[in-house]
Amino acid sequence: QHGRVKIKSTAQQEEEKRKEREKKLKIYVAARDACFSKRKEGIWDDEALQLTQQLLSSNPDFATLWNYRREILMHLETVKEKDEVQKIYEGELSFLESCLKVNPKSYGSWHHRGWVSARLPRPDWARELTLCDRCLSLDDRNFHCWDYRRMVVKMSGVPVDQELEFTDRLIGSNFSNYSSWHYRSTLLPLLHPESPEPPSPCRKPPQTSPPPSPQTHSHRVCEEQLLKEYELVQNAFFTDPNDQSAWFYYRWLLGRAEREEMISCVYVSRDEERVAVAFSRPVNAQSVGLLLVLDGQPQRVEWRSVHPRFKHSPVWICDLPPGTISDITNEHNLTVHWTEKHTHRDCALYTGDTCRVSLIYQRELFVCRSELSVEKTSVLQSELQSCNQLQELEPLNKWCLLTIILLMRALDPLGYEKETLAHFQTLKEVDSMRSAYYSDLCSKFMIENTILKMEYAEVRVFSISDKNLTTLCHLDQLLLVTHISLSSNQLQRLPPQFAMLQCLEVLEADNNSIENLEGVYHLPKLEEVDLKNNKISTLADLQPLASCPKLKRLDLRGNPVTQTANIESQLAELLPSVTDLLL
Repeated sequence: QHGRVKIKSTAQQEEEKRKEREKKLKIYVAARDACFSKRKEGIWDDEALQLTQQLLSSNPDFATLWNYRREILMHLETVKEKDEVQKIYEGELSFLESCLKVNPKSYGSWHHRGWVSARLPRPDWARELTLCDRCLSLDDRNFHCWDYRRMVVKMSGVPVDQELEFTDRLIGSNFSNYSSWHYRSTLLPLLHPESPEPPSPCRKPPQTSPPPSPQTHSHRVCEEQLLKEYELVQNAFFTDPNDQSAWFYYRWLLGRAEREEMISCVYVSRDEERVAVAFSRPVNAQSVGLLLVLDGQPQRVEWRSVHPRFKHSPVWICDLPPGTISDITNEHNLTVHWTEKHTHRDCALYTGDTCRVSLIYQRELFVCRSELSVEKTSVLQSELQSCNQLQELEPLNKWCLLTIILLMRALDPLGYEKETLAHFQTLKEVDSMRSAYYSDLCSKFMIENTILKMEYAEVRVFSISDKNLTTLCHLDQLLLVTHISLSSNQLQRLPPQFAMLQCLEVLEADNNSIENLEGVYHLPKLEEVDLKNNKISTLADLQPLASCPKLKRLDLRGNPVTQTANIESQLAELLPSVTDLLL
């Protein structure tokens, strides 16, 4: 009225927006249903191509429509000339660019672009690299684009050194570019590979070496290039000590000792007529070609893992036919062949032997070490000195502290044990959200150190009491241990891996918080178990102990289960071999 413009209320505006959305939704649903109907009827025409384009332009993450679109394009390939197909696919690439403008991280769009580029009669890889450069300049952490770039580089044969220079540029403009650091780690071993080491004398090389593959590539870098990379990454983390990207790359450079694939231990018991074999990594003995030869005769045995939960395990056992080796007046020669890796281990049983062991100590399995040769540990010392200097400037920097710990373990894990424990305590205080992770990692390192000390002393007793352990690891290295003491720690369970302790006779695990005994499973020699002051609450929690045939002594004092009615009679039924029960 009176020439004044009527201002719509908020409610009116919302109602109009709602109607507009409903209108668009009806159009979208109608187009979608039309696509589904055409696909069901096996129609692959231009109209279907237009319908999918209309839908994907507004929603590029509709996977079913991309699949239908590929079906249409493959059909058109069969009915069109080569030049027409080229034009269709070039138009498809232009359409995909518009989709990427809607969502630069659309998995469907990038996947479809890779599919189209691979089918183009005359692909323009230079254009695709330029597109990647443009997208990464807008968002250098677009991992979909990084994946596509790797495909383009592979298909077009871009030189590795050219791609390494590309990472130089991106890292130079942004030290925090995690994707560039990661890409760099895949390029360096290809451009600057480590010189091959001479074959190990304990391994018989195969007559015909298999061709190299990504699975067998060592991913090691030559020493000269490593020194340059150390300088580059130090510039990065000294510039921004709190950025994790450079620290992760630095840890990759430091590397980790690669385990030689081998049979590390063979244990033969006359009493049980059993053979236990330990490998340097988890394997599936039923598929890797494990052959047992006794006195020159191959044996038909059934290999099984130490626990039914494991299909892959570093320890496997088998039973020999009754009477095969039980007579201690006879001598026997036994060989275990790992045919897949062309390696074997011999073991001889002499007159009077009740058991025999053939093993190799592998202390290097536990230490994180540089990829540099042992003679050049001075480089690691220099790296440790640099990190210590940074730590003086940034005393509460968690990345620096963690790297110092790893360097110390690379150089001298036992010599730096005290400093390592102090740094772990600081880490738990400055990064309390990850204190459980640091506790587990510290537990792992303490177990490694204890194993090293045990091997130096050549004993079969493993004692690691009162160390605040929260987890157990490297249990495959304890195959020969007869007595283990885990008292006064913070353990909540004995995991399935505990079943690898096939020679264990005495278990001391008092004063923990153990609720689960799953790993105390079929331990043939176990006689004594001390579980005093833990959190065993039900009879079912003790069920695994029933699988240990020689168990005689069990201490359950201070556990909730002792308050169960008729517990003594129930335990007598569950564990008839136990003669000394403490409740």
